[in-house]
Amino acid sequence: MADNRDMSAYWDRTGRVWVEQQELLDRLFAPIAEAVVDRADLRNGEHVLDVGCGAGATTFAAAWRVGPSGRAVGVDISAPLVELARRRAGEAGLEGVTFQLADAQTEAFPPGFDALVSRFGVMFFPDPVAAFVNLRRALKPGGRLAFACWRGPEDNPISEVPLRAAAPFLTELPAFERNAPGRFGFADPDRVRGVLAESGWRDVAIEALDDPTPVSADELLTMSVRIGPLNPILSALDEAAREPIRAAVARALEPYIENGVARMNSACWLASAKA
Repeated sequence: MADNRDMSAYWDRTGRVWVEQQELLDRLFAPIAEAVVDRADLRNGEHVLDVGCGAGATTFAAAWRVGPSGRAVGVDISAPLVELARRRAGEAGLEGVTFQLADAQTEAFPPGFDALVSRFGVMFFPDPVAAFVNLRRALKPGGRLAFACWRGPEDNPISEVPLRAAAPFLTELPAFERNAPGRFGFADPDRVRGVLAESGWRDVAIEALDDPTPVSADELLTMSVRIGPLNPILSALDEAAREPIRAAVARALEPYIENGVARMNSACWLASAKA
């Protein structure tokens, strides 16, 4: 089985940035979280597991669906995000909601969940077949799976703009890899079908999901240099080296902004299956 230690270290660093930007991310991806829990067809009193729960937004959406007699468990590999999710649940006084710091690829979850959901949390497994075998064991027979994952960069063209703008200033840039752990790891729907079939899921269905939630020009720049793949590179530079890169990225994003607003479509797949 592939080792997940590198991914754990990555999400410890990245999670700290996502904690900082939690409100922006929750607002931007709220329609996608709602689409996922809708597809899962959650019912009052059910137990649901949210994989890659981050700061808890999808877990909270699921908790509202299963009600006070149900149970929603969020699991994530990032300690900073799990800590924030727990704090948010406590501040909101939510009952029946818990968060667990664990690697969903290998964690021995107690069986008996009715449904499993995920908003952008399943593309990072080093061994996705092993992960989905493990997750299937957590569900009751006939239990339901619903998740959102990104379509490819060709459907999300704005994702490559910051990297192209930064390229003249850097000796090496991160690459968006298909069929490998990362944002676009599940961009190929045939790969997703294959992973789910090989790991024992049935009734697999995949459809396009588009979310054109608008963001401000400042929010788009924040996403490009703070949340995106440029962040670890820029964080390692001093301010004098960072500033011309930020300025170049801001200029490159201008064509996507009108009257101070960017209508940035999030092009995803909405997938479902049964255990």
